[in-house]
Amino acid sequence: MQDTPRGLRLHIGLFGRRNVGKSSLINALTGQNVSIVSDIPGTTTDPVEKPIEMAPIGPVLFVDTAGIDDDGALGGERVRRTETILERVDLALLVVGPDGFGPFEARLTETLRARSTTTLVVINKSDLGAPTPALLEAAKAAGRETLTVSAQTGAGLDVLKQTIARLAPEARLEEPRLVGDLVPAGELAVLVVPIDLGAPKGRLILPQIQVIREILDSDAMCMVVKERELPDALLRLGRPPKLVICDSQVVLKAAADTPPQIPLTTFSILMARFKGDLNRLAAGAAAIERLRPGDRVLIGETCGHHPLADDIGRVKIPRWLNQYVGGGLITDVAAGKDFPDDLSPYSLIIQCGGCTVTRRHMLARLDRAGSQGVPMTNYGVAISLLQGVLPRALGCFPAALTAFERARGVGQ
Repeated sequence: MQDTPRGLRLHIGLFGRRNVGKSSLINALTGQNVSIVSDIPGTTTDPVEKPIEMAPIGPVLFVDTAGIDDDGALGGERVRRTETILERVDLALLVVGPDGFGPFEARLTETLRARSTTTLVVINKSDLGAPTPALLEAAKAAGRETLTVSAQTGAGLDVLKQTIARLAPEARLEEPRLVGDLVPAGELAVLVVPIDLGAPKGRLILPQIQVIREILDSDAMCMVVKERELPDALLRLGRPPKLVICDSQVVLKAAADTPPQIPLTTFSILMARFKGDLNRLAAGAAAIERLRPGDRVLIGETCGHHPLADDIGRVKIPRWLNQYVGGGLITDVAAGKDFPDDLSPYSLIIQCGGCTVTRRHMLARLDRAGSQGVPMTNYGVAISLLQGVLPRALGCFPAALTAFERARGVGQ
């Protein structure tokens, strides 16, 4: 469980003013010295993440953030980085110190409420004295459940852990479906996995591993082949597989080698459904057909991989886009968890599969793009369109195919 990918963990963020004991609290909750603790306000400058196993929830990721009442140029950057965490946490702990619950905390609870983020108010440093009735009343007036703890003595920590488990969004405790609903028990899926520079030595990439595991958990079977072995593999089978799943970069060849009566899709399209909203991402792909020379496209990468000579997001997709449009596109890359606040300069956003981040994080990006009127799609959907096989690759998902066709204006 300690090896559970971060993108599949419940994300718990600690927010509050400087010096209210956020770092001490996360150290106490995890039983480790995760964050530096000091009496000097502003010691935590960047978000600190710690994955742990927390009963009875399972794998979680605690995120300790900088105080968001900071000021000055450096303080403003700390606040900006902390606010980006708001988009991707499933549960927020609003930590309050002896100074009480004031307008700052009230504004923060409203921000979390607007994001539909489950929030628990934690009054820390109870060893310095019981919270005043005014403090308790102010926290209650904010409409949030409140607990009193001491990170220093450990008082109230067991109740806090139990409350975190109770408040954890149920959707995060359920196993989301990646492919199990497409390959029932007893059926077979053929996975087409090219081994190229992008494949880690001695391993498969995370989406491929997740697909294999879910197929096995569903009591189904899978056959793994490289792209040139697909035709021979299909011929050797006594009956057709339930599904062929391929890497997006070989979708054109896989589609040509797979008989039309056998459903086919890509790992990245499965991730679009698993981590985001496939219908919206499919509709966003229609914007590719409207791109013109001079338009600006944003490539969103959420992982921190080292760019390769023929990197899929930085090289191949921009090259295919320019070939499709006739050249002249301007392409920017947003790497890691950074994402522009102002998306208006872009005609399209193409997001990676998001295997290292949470679904909430991906949906937050989709929502931000939608609120600014910028279409967004993902690598797999975009590549399938650029290769001319998107209707085939979306055949398993009729609603997504309909969303794409409506966005194109087909049948209108």
